[in-house]
Amino acid sequence: MELIPEISFAIGAIHLIRKSLETSKRLPEWDRVLSKVWMGSVVLFLLSLIPWLHHFIEDIYSKLIYLILLLTVWFLRDYKPARLFSLALLPFAAVYVADRLVRFAVPSFYASFEDFFDTAGTFTGLWLIGFGIYASIQTNKERKLRAKEEEQIRQAEARKAELEHLVVERTSELTLQKEELEKTLIELKAAQAQLVHSEKMASLGELTAGIAHEIQNPLNFVNNFSELSVELAQELAAEIEKPDPDIELIKDLSSDLTQNQEKINHHGKRAANIVTAMLQHARTNTGKKEPTDLNALADEYLRLAYHGLRAKDKSFNAKMVTDFDPAIDKMDVVAQDIGRVLLNLINNAFYAVTQKKSQNPAGYEPAVTVSSSRLLKPSGIEIRIKDNGTGIPDSVKEKIFQPFFTTKPTGQGTGLGLSLAYDIVTKGHGGTMKLESREGEGTEFIIRLPR
Repeated sequence: MELIPEISFAIGAIHLIRKSLETSKRLPEWDRVLSKVWMGSVVLFLLSLIPWLHHFIEDIYSKLIYLILLLTVWFLRDYKPARLFSLALLPFAAVYVADRLVRFAVPSFYASFEDFFDTAGTFTGLWLIGFGIYASIQTNKERKLRAKEEEQIRQAEARKAELEHLVVERTSELTLQKEELEKTLIELKAAQAQLVHSEKMASLGELTAGIAHEIQNPLNFVNNFSELSVELAQELAAEIEKPDPDIELIKDLSSDLTQNQEKINHHGKRAANIVTAMLQHARTNTGKKEPTDLNALADEYLRLAYHGLRAKDKSFNAKMVTDFDPAIDKMDVVAQDIGRVLLNLINNAFYAVTQKKSQNPAGYEPAVTVSSSRLLKPSGIEIRIKDNGTGIPDSVKEKIFQPFFTTKPTGQGTGLGLSLAYDIVTKGHGGTMKLESREGEGTEFIIRLPR
């Protein structure tokens, strides 16, 4: 191979290697060496035109160029396009080495087969050119593919940035909504507390009339016996001042005065108990359970509810029936809470019989029954409040214990009474509360409290 074509090929090969293998990006320091070699090849191309330098250049140039190309491919051996270029360079290098070894070691053999070595060199040169072009084409394809992937990555990153911006905006909106919801929740809790307080006050209001009626009787007794005691005391004092007092009369007067004081004390305690019950119903629940006579509690609230309705409506009348199990012992309950439950259920029962009475059914007699019984398995107490009123339709039975649900007309019920009663029995006392009802025939609420 002549030197000038060899240099020309080297100039093209170095340029192709640098461009295809992207040495400026992958091997920046080595790329500067290749750049200098490339420029040196251009200078050598010019110097090779000088005859006396031709043989000197020819001896060292080819070896240097092949070594540089092989080193470049070796440095980038993990890069796929570089492996393709190694397939292009190795045959050429092998023939080159074999040519030099045979020429040096066996000159006569080389002289006989010099044409064969020249042909092999030409073939490997063509192989180098052809495979180098193929490798360059493949490298360009991979570069385009990589550029496409990089563009996709860039677009994905742009989309990611856009989505992150949207996420930030959405997070800001959600944070604002969260703050608004928290504010609304606080307002709802305040409204709920107000409604519970209103329900409690409404329950207390229903008690007021009954308590006033109930407390009037013992107060009348206290007043009457007090007046009578004053008269007895005056009569006793007058008898004592006589010169000859009647001892038997004095004894009778003293006995009557003592009996009056006992009756005043009895009815005073009765009035005090009624006031205590009212205060217990009105005060804030402490949650403390105390031994309570549930029969007496149910009987008291039955009468209070009845007299309360009578005070508001003189025409109201209903039969009250009690059937209490005397074997029931005192149970640990929160008395004011269970009293509130009983009052609510009894008031509802009286309301149901009043509604049915207003329909004027023939031969109808309103009746409310409160009964109790002892449970053995599991141990506890069962209280039933039954009426023969309007009953509850099947369509609303499942909703009856839901907060704010009421079957009463607007303005006559908050819809919290049964909900609070249900929570007191189930959550506050671990019991159960259910209803049995047939529309037009009546309703029965069943409370079971575990011992």
